[in-house]
Amino acid sequence: MTENLVKSSKTKELQEKRDRYVARGVGNGNRRLAAKAKGAIVTDLDGKRFIDFAGAIGTLNVGHSHPKVVEAVKKQLDDYIHPGFNVMMYPSYIELAEKLCELAPGEDEKQVILLNSGAEAVENAVKIARRYTGRQAVVTFDRAFHGRTNLTMGMTAKVNPYKTGFGPFSPETYKAPFPYYYQKPKGMTDDEYDEFVIEQFEAFFVGVVSPESVACVVMEPVQGEGGFIIPSKRFVQYVRDFCTKHGILFVADEIQTGFARTGKTFAIEHFDVVPDLMTISKSLAAGFPLSGVIGKKEYVDACNPGELGGTYCGSPLGCVAALAVLDILEEEKLNERSEEIGALIEKQALKWQEQYEFIGDVRRLGAMVAVELVEDRATRKPDKEKTSAIVKYANENGLLLLNAGIKGNIIRFLTPLVITNDQLKEGFSIIEDALAAL
Repeated sequence: MTENLVKSSKTKELQEKRDRYVARGVGNGNRRLAAKAKGAIVTDLDGKRFIDFAGAIGTLNVGHSHPKVVEAVKKQLDDYIHPGFNVMMYPSYIELAEKLCELAPGEDEKQVILLNSGAEAVENAVKIARRYTGRQAVVTFDRAFHGRTNLTMGMTAKVNPYKTGFGPFSPETYKAPFPYYYQKPKGMTDDEYDEFVIEQFEAFFVGVVSPESVACVVMEPVQGEGGFIIPSKRFVQYVRDFCTKHGILFVADEIQTGFARTGKTFAIEHFDVVPDLMTISKSLAAGFPLSGVIGKKEYVDACNPGELGGTYCGSPLGCVAALAVLDILEEEKLNERSEEIGALIEKQALKWQEQYEFIGDVRRLGAMVAVELVEDRATRKPDKEKTSAIVKYANENGLLLLNAGIKGNIIRFLTPLVITNDQLKEGFSIIEDALAAL
């Protein structure tokens, strides 16, 4: 009893210090404090156990504190922490670059630059594209999210909370139409809707920006923050062909979708498309800050020595963690497990859809699953209030859960791919309680 009171007191003390010393602009979906995390379970300072359906926003595909990652990082700490790759090279950076080039789609010779964060990877992909093409304009899509830096805020579609009051943004960024099949005009088939969006896309390059001005088109193969929106193979291939035709580099933003999240190492593989450049981060290094750009050598080589890089880019700790992650993906068959997890979540979500009129859509690619909440299925009007209530209930009752979408009405599933079926069922039970409470 006394021990529990001491723990609760420590939690309260740190929550108060967080409010006093940490910037208010940093969001916290859950105000508990982690004490230990393993696999798909996080335990807080008070000993309360949380099942993790969030995975640090898709960062922990191999789970919390995977033994192979921990071992690799501990060993690296004994040797050196950070010579700085720009000052003196180290093997793990080069070995990781080689493996990433081998894993990336396409047969062309490739090169890699390693960085720190997803936004930094996107910025460097744009730098490479601009240097290679000699053009300035960057095209992304409706509902896109690419980061919180000045350039990537301009590339991002969601205004609140990411952009309001932070402008002006980097010029020459534009947003093209992107398919959203659940919210398509009534009466249209998916094929008709594809044709409609493609016509809009073509009109965009007549009325908004000329293709001859565009350095790159940056696409999330599955939109993440935008609500786990999955385009058709036809649309993605059309955009790829359009870029080729007009000398525009096609950039796949795989920051949230990469490393087995969708049942393939990279989501773009589902669409039989080879990107010119690819941005990676999040689950690359199991929680260590690391990102990268993988691209055809011809494009990456356009930049001269010193034009790309940074002090902590490709740190040894991140590199050895990433090398361990790549081994784990293969050894534990996480692409196959991703599909199994996704199918289980989808099956459960479809049951909820039968029970509750306010569940409008269930969609997935691999283990990247979304449940969209609406006021009613006739209008398909987004219901942010119910979504927020479910997420709040989950986080108060032992389940780390996130929402998504421009209008905040989508529950997204980003479980570690090492989660057990029993842990999934336990998480489903908490969501069922939240649904019933509505």
